[in-house]
Amino acid sequence: MKTINDKEGFCGNGFVVLAVFVAMVVLAIAMHSPATIVVVVLVAIAASGFTVVQPNSARVITFFGQYVGTIRESGFQFTVPLSLKTTVPLKLINFVTNDLKVNDRHGNPIEIGAVVVWRVQDAAQASFNVDNYRNFVDNQADIAIRTLAAHYPYDSETEPSLRGNIDEIAQQLQTVLQEKLAVAGIHIEETRLSHLAYAPEIAGAMLKRQQAVAIFQARRYMVENALAIIDDVVAHFDTKSGVVISDDKKADLINSLLVVMTAEKESQPVVAVGR
Repeated sequence: MKTINDKEGFCGNGFVVLAVFVAMVVLAIAMHSPATIVVVVLVAIAASGFTVVQPNSARVITFFGQYVGTIRESGFQFTVPLSLKTTVPLKLINFVTNDLKVNDRHGNPIEIGAVVVWRVQDAAQASFNVDNYRNFVDNQADIAIRTLAAHYPYDSETEPSLRGNIDEIAQQLQTVLQEKLAVAGIHIEETRLSHLAYAPEIAGAMLKRQQAVAIFQARRYMVENALAIIDDVVAHFDTKSGVVISDDKKADLINSLLVVMTAEKESQPVVAVGR
């Protein structure tokens, strides 16, 4: 495939050229010359070179199948007569992908979608290197999201994940898309995940799993801190208070403190009353 890149096309101020053409026609008519008809026909043919370029857009000029350049200067312009002038917008385009159903790295079905902000950077590449650059962006975005989701788990405490590393995932998605769309002259301004969730058929089960993990981590945190407090209590009695506690009493003390500090409900004190 022949790669075509942007080059500056021939253009001039359309109002100046229009004034020259009008003057030529008026002069030819005033002279009553046999060449008047020829002049009028030539001016009519040349008038096909007029074009209007809107702000933040470009005109790709082809002359009988030959690319001759791109006009980016906005306004009323005059370029090559009898040429085909294709408008290519250069403004930012905000594209929201469909919510795709894919499998993450662990095989869990998830739903994922993204927002892609892009613009045409090279009008010639967008016009000639791909069949339809808008469809090309849509298709490549879907492929990149599916591929990226398959390389990461939905959620993880030990490795990068889709849910825990959103900024990193968005940056990697932008890098992958930029590589794929460079051939079409597309520049990616920004990408962000717009939707991320477990598929409905496993959402309930995964929610229970997340709750179980959260409860486990909370209990582990409570036990670790309770043991640290117990160590301080035992060390206090051993070194500062001068009270000698037997191993059996220490075991009872540790057991009581663990129950008090890790129980879900408040412990009720028990007072032993001897006779």
